Amino acid sequence: MIELNKIREAARRVEGKVLRTPLFSSSQLGARVGVELYLKCECFQKTGSFKPRGALNKVLSLTADERAKGLITVSAGNHAQAVAWAALQVGAPCAVVMPTDAPRSKIEAVQGYGAEVILHPERPTLFDKLNQEKDARGATFVHPFDDPVVLAGAGTAGLEIMQDLPEADVVIVPVGGGGLLGGVTSAVKGMRPKTRVVAVELQDGPGLAPALKAGKPVAVERPRTLADGMTPPFVGALPLAIAREAVDEIVTVTENEMIETMKLLLTRCKIFAEASGAASSAALLFGKVEVTAGAKVVALVSGGNVDLDAACAAFDTRSQAVKS
Repeated sequence: MIELNKIREAARRVEGKVLRTPLFSSSQLGARVGVELYLKCECFQKTGSFKPRGALNKVLSLTADERAKGLITVSAGNHAQAVAWAALQVGAPCAVVMPTDAPRSKIEAVQGYGAEVILHPERPTLFDKLNQEKDARGATFVHPFDDPVVLAGAGTAGLEIMQDLPEADVVIVPVGGGGLLGGVTSAVKGMRPKTRVVAVELQDGPGLAPALKAGKPVAVERPRTLADGMTPPFVGALPLAIAREAVDEIVTVTENEMIETMKLLLTRCKIFAEASGAASSAALLFGKVEVTAGAKVVALVSGGNVDLDAACAAFDTRSQAVKS
């Protein structure tokens, strides 16, 4: 796991530059499953997700020469925005390889932070394109989910959870490439080993469970989903090792469960979470996570960068299906 002192060092490095996000209680949603539910709202973070924690920690740890050569990364959206934003903070040039089918709102957000967007049509070969561009430019790669410095930054969210709710019984974390899971797990287990950590994957396109079974990162087929933040082509080696060591349970959620939870978070909690951000709450509310009555449960709302057109279409399609 990432050493707790590295996570605390990251917290000091980014203090005052990223937000300490709130941990809201939701008695109404918690009552549905008989627990005390708390929502760690990374949807209110800079750029709308947890990603700036790790991106900025990495960028601030680089030398001036490394920054001057430029930064490059690969992402479907949230990490792309975070690295572009972090580069802007230090005045470094930045390029981002993104899938052509990434949400238009996220592409425009990356461009809005001044980064160059390089669109690539095939998600399975995004990292191949990234490596080509990195080598051609001599830029410094800010990995979205398989760098210990990035994970230490992501772990600051877990640090805040345990500072605000030191008696937390369960912490539920969504999984894409595994960076958030690896960082938060390291912080939570480093501060209170008996707190359970539950990882949440897409039912139709899991990445962590197949990697654990294979004993190494494996390329996986990802579905077309509103939860684009959970669809990297593989889970990182470092998050995989941390999950093997310290994650207590892996569960899955469906597209409809995430969509229904987005609607619940919006109407009951006034939180507009993206589908990936709703995955943890969905796992709890749809009975995927075993919890004891009265347990203190934290669901990590990892982001709020909602593609409004896609979300409205999904809400409408789901509503029509329920009516019929």
